[in-house]
Amino acid sequence: MSAQSYGLIATFDTAAEIYEAAQEVRDAGYKNWDCITPFPIHGLDGAMGMRRSIVPRISLVGGIIGFCTGMSLIFWTGAVEYPLAVGGKPYFSPMFAFPVSYELTILFTAFATIIGMFVLNGLPRHYHPVLKYDNIAAGMDDKFFIVIETRDPRFNADNTKALLVKIGGKDIKELEA
Repeated sequence: MSAQSYGLIATFDTAAEIYEAAQEVRDAGYKNWDCITPFPIHGLDGAMGMRRSIVPRISLVGGIIGFCTGMSLIFWTGAVEYPLAVGGKPYFSPMFAFPVSYELTILFTAFATIIGMFVLNGLPRHYHPVLKYDNIAAGMDDKFFIVIETRDPRFNADNTKALLVKIGGKDIKELEA
């Protein structure tokens, strides 16, 4: 492997092959690797050993902050900053504050979801070394790829290549960084 190597890429022909290969790579203990597929494969994330995303939790926090912001805004304006008694109504009531709080809940949840997804996915990513691979366009049509990165603690060029051959990988190439 050269000093500027990103990792190894192997080609697979079917979804079943890459699913089984992903299980083998996971069981071999690799952590920094990925599958490139032309369409989503049900259960592949589990076969890769990926945990559930924390984006729903980020969305929940955004929604709670939005709801509390709406309630606080109406409380502050109606009871503290500009108290105005009209027809014996209270200065603050959750019933009056609900429409604003509801809308801010939705707004903050949407922003938290989008920002959380972008941050966790490392987006925007304008360049990735896999794009240098000559046959990467087939990964958008009918081929499947596994990429194992050199930064993985278990990465050894010869052992990793042997593993990819053993699990059925074809056309195994070194990717430049």
